[in-house]
Amino acid sequence: MAEFLGLGMTHYPLLAGTDEHMAGLLRWTLTDPGIPDDAKDPAGWPELMRTEWADDGGTAAAAGHRAALVDNLHRVRAALDAFEPDLVVVWGDDQYENFREEVVPSFCVLAYGDLEVPAFEVMNARGAPNAWGLPDDTSIVLHGDAAVSRRLADDLIRDGFDMAYSYRKRAGAHFPHAILNTQLFLDYDEAGRAFPYPLVPITVNCYGQHAIARQGGWARFAEIEDETLDPIGPTPARCLDLGAAVVRAYAGTDLRVAMVASSSWSHAFLVDKLWHLRPDTEADRTLYKALVGGDVERWRATTPAEIVDAGQHEMLNWFCLLGAVREAGLDMRWSELVESDVFNSNKCFAVYDGTRTD
Repeated sequence: MAEFLGLGMTHYPLLAGTDEHMAGLLRWTLTDPGIPDDAKDPAGWPELMRTEWADDGGTAAAAGHRAALVDNLHRVRAALDAFEPDLVVVWGDDQYENFREEVVPSFCVLAYGDLEVPAFEVMNARGAPNAWGLPDDTSIVLHGDAAVSRRLADDLIRDGFDMAYSYRKRAGAHFPHAILNTQLFLDYDEAGRAFPYPLVPITVNCYGQHAIARQGGWARFAEIEDETLDPIGPTPARCLDLGAAVVRAYAGTDLRVAMVASSSWSHAFLVDKLWHLRPDTEADRTLYKALVGGDVERWRATTPAEIVDAGQHEMLNWFCLLGAVREAGLDMRWSELVESDVFNSNKCFAVYDGTRTD
């Protein structure tokens, strides 16, 4: 009989850079001529945002934010090591990386086997040094098992999910940083180079109506005034159901399966109503309260429109995890929500296992 562990974490790209670059996205956003001047004025910002921004554009606060994230990542990694998994299923978004105009699957199992990928593509593209002081061309090996991944795709299809699968990364494409950074950050002290566990990645079309329209990410307000939106991504309820189906696929095996949701929560650059300046923290707090309270039905009732309005697109990965831990009968052992206005997103961490904490 299989054993399961559930983990939630962030793949926040700017954590891979140095402190002076961590608030770089907000600095770039402030140059958008489509944002009103009064919205850009720190005098009108919330207290947390003003404190983080200070008089140095967030550089000093970045050190504290990094420390909080790394401490929580270490806690997640400790739980993973104690569990000694045979494989690690990771739900992560594809942000206009492997999947582009040719095809955008709602869900896709990446059955790649071992794959060597550049470690710092995102930071290199921004012209920023990496946090470890390693050469820009450093690569890491993501361990995988193509046969195990194919079998999972087959089992999910038999269970009613029309699951896409991929045997080869698109030529010239960036590997999805949600999956790459999962290994990079779970092995933070070694920059992902000593991570021993095989990954079974499942990409989720978290960006949905913005997947192609905004190329999976940042856009100026002038660019989105007349945008043609894409079809929506999978619904939160469908993501919950997928997580449950993954547990059923492994339930009859003797494997130790760790399952990871890899994403931050509300992203500032996706929150149109807040001028892309800060995340929707109130929306995050609402779902976090339901998360720690075990209120899965509150999560299931969340609509795609609510997700987009709050910039919580990438949280669909967490909906997959929540469906999985519920199906597996796991309980939350520990969790923390790290809030930030300046550093683009709020970051949640969690560990679920079979030991009750009440």
